[in-house]
Amino acid sequence: MIKTALTPATTETRGRNTAQRAAVLAVMGDSSRFRTAQDIYADLRAEGARVGLTTVYRHLQRLSDEGVIHSVQTPDRQTAYRLCSSSHHHHLVCARCGAGVEIPGTEFEEWAAGEASSRGYSRVTHKVEIFGTCPACSARNGPESST
Repeated sequence: MIKTALTPATTETRGRNTAQRAAVLAVMGDSSRFRTAQDIYADLRAEGARVGLTTVYRHLQRLSDEGVIHSVQTPDRQTAYRLCSSSHHHHLVCARCGAGVEIPGTEFEEWAAGEASSRGYSRVTHKVEIFGTCPACSARNGPESST
């Protein structure tokens, strides 16, 4: 089964809905930038939430596993998180069986670098996830129309 990205309005339908989980999601919903667990913990504590750093890490890992949030490795090798977008991911994924294949994306990398450069950006990174039907599912069920 494919884990689909969830919007903030639907995140409470997955996982155990605890006060700490809701607080982590609320803090993350207030920002569109990637944030470390320490950043999120500091915001929660500043708001008076009674939550430990270990609990924040645990909820971030679960939310990431559920596809609710997206994680990246920062240049200083920390993991940072943000709420996940339904179309912004990292793999070629079969929409039928959920099989995933890592793809090199050389053409996309060149396109993204060119687009960013033409707009004055540098040190550009990206992540992409593409959905389709894997060869095994196509052979079993016939190809689907992409229209």
